[in-house]
Order: sequence, then structure tokens, then C-alpha cells
Amino acid sequence: MASRAAEQREEARQSAARLEAEGVRNVALTWVDNAGVARVKTVPAQRLPEAAARGVGMSPVFDVFTSDDAITESDHLGGPDGDLRLFPALDRLTALAGQPGWAWAPADRYDQLGAPHPACQRQFARRMTERAAEAGLELRMGFETEWIVTRAPEGHHPAAADAYETLDYPCAGPAYGMTRVVELSDYLRDVTEALTVQGIEVLQLHPEYAPGQFEVTTAPGDPVRAADDVVLVRETVRAISARHGLRASFAPSFVAGQVGNGCHLHLGLYREGTSLHRTPEAAWGLAPDAVSFLGGVLNALPALLAIGCPSPASYLRLQPSRWAGVYQCWGVENREAALRLITGAPDDPDGGHAEVKTFDGAANPYLAVGAVIAAGLHGIECATQLPEPQTGDPGVLGVRERARRGIVRLPATLTEATDRLEKSAPLYEAMGGVLHGAVLAVRRAEEAHFAGSEAEEIAAATRWRW
Repeated sequence: MASRAAEQREEARQSAARLEAEGVRNVALTWVDNAGVARVKTVPAQRLPEAAARGVGMSPVFDVFTSDDAITESDHLGGPDGDLRLFPALDRLTALAGQPGWAWAPADRYDQLGAPHPACQRQFARRMTERAAEAGLELRMGFETEWIVTRAPEGHHPAAADAYETLDYPCAGPAYGMTRVVELSDYLRDVTEALTVQGIEVLQLHPEYAPGQFEVTTAPGDPVRAADDVVLVRETVRAISARHGLRASFAPSFVAGQVGNGCHLHLGLYREGTSLHRTPEAAWGLAPDAVSFLGGVLNALPALLAIGCPSPASYLRLQPSRWAGVYQCWGVENREAALRLITGAPDDPDGGHAEVKTFDGAANPYLAVGAVIAAGLHGIECATQLPEPQTGDPGVLGVRERARRGIVRLPATLTEATDRLEKSAPLYEAMGGVLHGAVLAVRRAEEAHFAGSEAEEIAAATRWRW
């Protein structure tokens, strides 16, 4: 342990010297709580070696913070007692292009004796990735990040968080229109440039459907890296927005009744470097393990919604016929299916993969990737099969026709999704009692807080939390 601390200290000393030569004076160490909020401790760059060797103190109570900064409790967590240590992931240490003088690193959480904190979401994602590797599977994951941008209010004072807040969109062009790119070309250029400088490979960026809405898709990587990347993408977009006098929101419902922000998860399965989505003669090109993995994810979606759609605001976004995937079905290139199989170009060996369409920007990405892997591995263990793929929009079918096809609605409320997560034995086993219990406690507290609230009130109250 002492030799490892010394190695960490020396690596951090070299990193700190490099950062200081680049003008970096402070380092932000982030973790994402169970409500999906990125929390932070910062250290001066010259203190990075000490932080890497000894960690930075924090309270375990953050595991039961809600999105509005209230504190609940679970059977294992809550109250003023205890302490944890944040250890920066030095391999992800990044100078921030949108925040001159600052660097960023995600953090893992340990107790004071050096044991992994059982509710550390980043380590949960790593455990599930390692569990997949033990089964001979490599997963490559990536996220689509959607956000809505408005002009910041005069004097940069927060606007009133109510249903009557004035929202001043900086662009007026149509959905997916080139006009929006023209109107905000300097801003969008700076976003892509900052991400590229920070080592994030941008695959595409384009206007989305809602007013002021955009989406950026980044290259896939291993699951933990993908989750790190989406945290860095969000905070970079937020920083560049601020430098342009704008505010960015990743909230699932920005204005009640309008299309919200998703954060779709893409995943590809490989064995010994070969895609399991490119199997000749197999149905849909899927190898047997890929079929079972995706079948496990599809079966677990009602419980997974409590992970990937963690706020009452999430269920304002999950409406039929809005490409949000509200029915428990899958389809080949079907954007209304909750689980979409993407075939890709026939000559692209990495083109085939799957997309979970239901998840949104309030989700903790480490919980999302870890829980999806756990569900998929359970599918392989059980040799789960996929039902027939669906075509078209299930939302336009009658109730009887959906029943005939075996298509059911996914949970329409956070309460229902949380009930399904509570009963999910595979996710309980994968997450462990401490993490599983903390997530349930936060979801129940969010439910109670917004009980009886109108849709407009929920959207307004959560608009700037993510």
C-alpha cells in the first residue's frame, strides 16, 4: 500500500509539473451522485501529489443527496458520521479548454483504510466491465449528449426557477436546420474544438428537435471511459456556453410538453476483437451471446429505467411517438423502440451495435453502464432470447394490437420504475446492498418531493439541476 501511494505521488508530481507549465493552477475532482449531479472537490495543482497519495476527504452522505440538494437516508448511509477519500484517476487528468487555469479528473472513492467504498458508482462500472472481461466479452460504449441552450439572464443572476421563467433562445432556426449552425457557428466551433483539445473524439454535432437544442456524439470506448467522457462533455459544454453568455441544460424535461434531452447509450459487443454484431448467416447478424446479452437488457428495462431515467422529470420526456423508446420492445433501425439495433454499413466491421434510447441526461453514467452490463450478463447466464423485432411506431397501434404483439409500456412514473428496481435480484446482486439501497432511497425521496406537483412545476424545478 505504501509503495503504491509513493508511485501515485510521483506520477501526480510529474503531472502537476506539466499542468503548472501549461498554466493550470487548480484541479477539479468530480464524482457523480445517485441523483445524477456531478459533485466536486478542488485542489491546487501543487497539491495533486498529496491528493493522489492520500486522497481528499468527503462525506459518505453525498450518496443520499437528491437533485435539489436535500439529504435522505438509506439503511447504510446518511447522517453526519464517517469519511471517505477521493482519489483522482490520473490517467484521465485533463486540462480544461473551456476553463483556463483548471484541470479535471474523475475520482474513485475509498474508505480511510483504503478499501473501495461499496457505493462508489465509478468502481461499480469498473467491476461490471471486469466481470464481462472474465466472460470473454469486451464492451465498447458511447453516449449521445443532448442539451438546450438559452441566453444567460442579465448580470448572470439565475432566473426564477418557476413555470413562468423567461427563456431566451439564442437561435430561431428550425429543428435539425443549418440555420441554427449559422446562428451559433462560433459557439458550436468552440464546443467541438474544446472537446477535441481535451482528447474527446467528436463523431458528429447537429441541431436537435426542440428550440435551442443540440446533440453531440462522441467515439465509443471502454465503459468506464465512456462514462468519464460524458461527464467531461457536459461540463465542457457548460463552460463554453458560459463563455458565450449562454446557459446549457441537460435536464430530461426543459419545458413540459416539449421534446426533452436524452442521453442515449450505444454499446457494441466483441470477443477477441471480433464484433458479435457481424456474424454471417445469423439472424440480424448477432452471435448467440449478443442475442442473449441484448435480451437481458430488454427484459431488465423496466428496472433499468430507475437507473437511466432517475427523476420525475424523466417521465415527462418519456412520451409515445417522440423517439424516446417508451415501449418494451426492440427493432432493427427503429427509433421508436426502446432498444434499437443499428446495422451500420455492411463493409464496416465495427458498424453494428445497439442503442438504449430511454436514458436521459439526469442519469449517473457510471450507474447506467454498470447496470446495463449487469443486465446483459444475466441474459447470457440465462440464455435469454430476443422476441421478434418490431417495426413502426408502437404508439399508433391500438391496445389490443400491442397486446397481440406482446408490446408493453415501460414504467410511466419513477415510482413504478423504482418498484421494479427494488425487486430486481440481478441488479441487487451486481450493485450490492449499499449502492442499491442508496439509489432506492434517493429515488423515493425524489418521488416524495414532487408528489402532487404539476408537470410545469417539475420541469421548472429541475431545469438547471443538470
